[in-house]
Order: sequence, then C-alpha cells, then structure tokens
Amino acid sequence: MVNLANQARETLRLRRASKVFYGWWIVSAGVVIQILISGLLMQAYGAYVVLLREDFGWSRTVLGAGFSFMRAEIGLLGPIEGWLIDRFGPRAVMRVGLAMFGLGFIAFSQVNSLYTFFGALLLMALGAALGGFLPLTVSVVNWFDRRRSTALGILMTGFAAGALIVPLVAWSLDAFGWRATAFGSGLIVLAIGLPMTWVIRHKPEDYGYLPDGDPPREQASTGSDSDPETVVTNGRDFTAREALRAPAFWYLAIGHGSALLIVAAVMVHLIAHLTEGVGFSLQQAAGVVLFMTLVQIAGQLGGGLIGDRVDKRAIVVACMLSHAVALVVLAFATTLWMVGIFAVLHGLAWGIRGPLMSSMRAEFFGRSAFGTIMGFSTLVATVGMIGGPMLAGAFYDIQGTYTLGFTVLAGLATLGGTAFLVARKPERPIGA
Repeated sequence: MVNLANQARETLRLRRASKVFYGWWIVSAGVVIQILISGLLMQAYGAYVVLLREDFGWSRTVLGAGFSFMRAEIGLLGPIEGWLIDRFGPRAVMRVGLAMFGLGFIAFSQVNSLYTFFGALLLMALGAALGGFLPLTVSVVNWFDRRRSTALGILMTGFAAGALIVPLVAWSLDAFGWRATAFGSGLIVLAIGLPMTWVIRHKPEDYGYLPDGDPPREQASTGSDSDPETVVTNGRDFTAREALRAPAFWYLAIGHGSALLIVAAVMVHLIAHLTEGVGFSLQQAAGVVLFMTLVQIAGQLGGGLIGDRVDKRAIVVACMLSHAVALVVLAFATTLWMVGIFAVLHGLAWGIRGPLMSSMRAEFFGRSAFGTIMGFSTLVATVGMIGGPMLAGAFYDIQGTYTLGFTVLAGLATLGGTAFLVARKPERPIGA
C-alpha cells in the first residue's frame, strides 16, 4: 500500500511538472549521460594513451588491448544487464552503474601498474555499461512507439556529441595531467551523471501515461480483452527465449555486427591512417573526425524522423552500402576531397542506422523483454566491434598499409548487410 501511495504521488508530480510529454525529459537526461560516458572515456581514451605511454612505457598493443577489453566486457555483460533492467528497471541499474563509473575514474587516477590499470578499466567498463546505452535505450523504447526512431535518434546524439568535449579533456590533460583529469572526471560523473538518473523511468503505464503521450483509452476500445480477433492478429510480446529462436533475431544481430566491423575499425585506425597513410597532420585528422561527428549527429536526427515514416529495413540496407563505399574510398584516398566523401558517407550511414537498430528490434519483438533481447543482441554484435580493429590492424602489420584491410572489411560488411534483406518481422506469439 505504501508503494502504491508513493507511486501515485510521483505520478501526480510528473504530470504537474510540465505539459511536455515526460518521455522527452528521459531523452534529454539520456543525452547528457551519454555525453559524459562518451566524452570522458570512450572518445577520450586515445588522449590518455599518449600520456600513459610516456609515464609507463607501455606498448600500443597493451593500451589498444585496454580499449578492446572494455568493449568486450560491455558486450559480454549484455544478457545479464538486460535481465537486470527488465527485472529491476533502468533507473536502479543506472544508479549502480554511474556510481561505479565515477569511482572507476577515481581509481584510474591512482593507477601504478598494468594490474591496477586493467582493474580500473574493468570498473569503468562495468559502470559505463550499466549506466549508459542499454538501460537508456530500454527506457526510451518503452516510452515511445510511433515516434520511437525519432526519440532514439535524439538520444544517440549524446554519444556522438561526446566528441565535442574531448578537446576540453585534452586541455585538462595538458594543463593538469592525466591523474588530476581522471579524478576530476569521476567527480563530474558523480555530481552530474548520477543525479540525472532520477529522471529515468521504466514504463509509462506505471505512471498513468501511454507511449508517445497518447490519451488514455478504454480497455474495450483497444480490443485487448474483448476482441478475440485483435488478440489473434496482434498477439503478445516475445519472451527472450522466443526471440532467440526467431531467425529475425539472428539476422538483425549479424547485420548489426557487420556494420560494427567498419565502425570500430574507423574509430581505432582512422587517425593513424590519415596521418601515416594519407599524409595529414594530426590537426587535420582531428578536423576530419570533428566534421564526421557533426555529420553523424545530423544523420541521427534526420534518420530518426525518416525511420518513423519509411520502411526501416530499406534505410538500413542503404546505410550498409554507404558504410562499405565510404571505407573503400578511405582505403584509396589520397586527397582531402576523397577523405571528405568518406566522412559524409560514413557519418550519415552511422548516424541514420544507429537508432534504427534498436527501433527495429522493438518493432519485431515488443517491449516486455526488450532489455534482455537487446542484451543478447549486443553480445552477438560485439564480435564485429572487436573483430574490425583486429582485422584492420593485422592487415596493416602484414602489408604496412590499411588499403587491403579496409577493402576486405567493406566486403564483409556488405555480405553481412544482406542479413537485413532477409529479416522479416515475425508473427507475435499467441497465448499467455
């Protein structure tokens, strides 16, 4: 009774707070949290690498393995994290995650050996996973239906926009050192990120809302209980076990993983290729990354709007082709205009495709077990996130150039992208 009373008071508070649909406040808080996780760690990691090599003399292989270690850990945690979110709600999981993320930065500031280095990365990776993308995606998917792709597109701009604060991190690293910067980053996460979790809510129905802010409807008008034909036609949401048995789950996961072959390879090797292979200065290469990030953000915003109105599969297939063409152009680029074509094609493809991945899964399998389903999908797709940089690096070590490696990855991504062509929305299960 006490919990019901507290929930009723919270519902009234939410409704009085603003005339704006509450789901958009969740999206806004999610953008801020994504900026912190992306800008302070994921996209700033390369800047820390330079100073860690100077202080400890660790090899590029060891420091590169640190990044792969974090990505692998996030992927392997996916199924468990998804179950925790479905069981306890995203807000509770995120509170634990962001506390771990902030404390992980503080621990990172005290690193003095490889053991403590990987230990701090373990804590930060756990925190970034539990406090970031997956729980935020679950919350947004639950709060939106017709405008789901738009909401996810806005949410995901946070990760891309994190690149915009990397110059501030770099300035702090230069002015105060990596230890002070890491310690300060931890305090920022605890002071800003952790309180943001108060905004996050699991399902709109728990607070008297419907997805998209639709007005409440009478049960009879929905046909949920009184119209047998509606039940038979629409069915119910998939359980995680049912989704794993559906071919569509694996087609989407394989297609997503093939896209990440290119995305991850570009994240890790782009600057090295531009400076060593094309002859750009470090400042020019950084300018390309900034330009590509701005294009990506535009793609996320536009892609979300388009995805709510056009067949998502067709858009994703076009994005996969754009990814592949972009990487081939980059592989043979010798001039600024060729690099510019790559940045536009890849940035748009990455930005447009990103929010549609989650939106398609929710459309295919429903909201009830979305966290667990998304967690297993992340586990499969992580193969691409790890494999892309490794393949590109291996070809470089053999040939001294990224040309063949990028071309091979483009071909693999094109083949993997055909999985989206055969993915079909499965029929919903019938019965309890």
